Amino acid sequence: MCTIPVLRKVCRESYNDPLAVYEKLKRLGMDLVTVTDHDSIDAAVTLRSKPDFFLSEEVTCKLPSGTELHVGVYDITERDHVELQRRRHDFESLARWLDGRNLFFSANHVFSSLTGRRAPEDFLLFETAFPALETRNGHMLARANSNAAALADRAALAEVGGSDAHAMGSVGCTYTVAPRARSKEEFLDALRMGQGRVRGETGGIWKLMRDVLSIGRSMVRENPWTAPVAALGVAVPAIILANYCIESVFARWWMARYLRLRALREAGCGATPIAEVAA
Repeated sequence: MCTIPVLRKVCRESYNDPLAVYEKLKRLGMDLVTVTDHDSIDAAVTLRSKPDFFLSEEVTCKLPSGTELHVGVYDITERDHVELQRRRHDFESLARWLDGRNLFFSANHVFSSLTGRRAPEDFLLFETAFPALETRNGHMLARANSNAAALADRAALAEVGGSDAHAMGSVGCTYTVAPRARSKEEFLDALRMGQGRVRGETGGIWKLMRDVLSIGRSMVRENPWTAPVAALGVAVPAIILANYCIESVFARWWMARYLRLRALREAGCGATPIAEVAA
């Protein structure tokens, strides 16, 4: 369900049918398909029989600083999902378990305010505790994506991309390729070795507006009595514009803080930089 107050009682974040998503991705030429729902694996019920589908999940995780992060975990089982949800409020436990299971995972949209505030120590964690970063998200600002790519380069982390499509119009707009891979196993191994390449679109105001309005229409089709709530759609352009302004400031601010933190660390200040940057 949607996490926005009021709307969370009547509206879902996505009304996409998993089979329709799969079929569109195949028409677009994808060799492999995965779905990363928020803390859910419902798509597995429909798509588990497809030989070129593998199950993944975007886990809402609590970091040691108290902030939240979306963590992409790829090629999981139903039993893995249970453990992910059990451990997601304890990052240290989650990270140990992911390493022990040899699962490939990524820190997603780290320069976005989507999951709330950031802390300086989060960026040290992104550099050291994750094998990969999401560096192209189909609904994030170009600046947020380029900042993530710069962080991945500096920390020598693998890169992944995804459409983050909550509406059918954006499905497959962003993706990850591994040119020499010929199977799911080779694809994931290539990502682990940093050979993956992100392709496709970044986010934009018009794209997000289109998808939000599409979700609103789907909400009314499913529950006609929500039509009065859908009337709030007239405020969507203003809300999205304000959100993009906030996102732009957030991405600029945290990139500057991250670069300062890294410069202090490289200058030999040891553990001091976190306190200095936070001051």
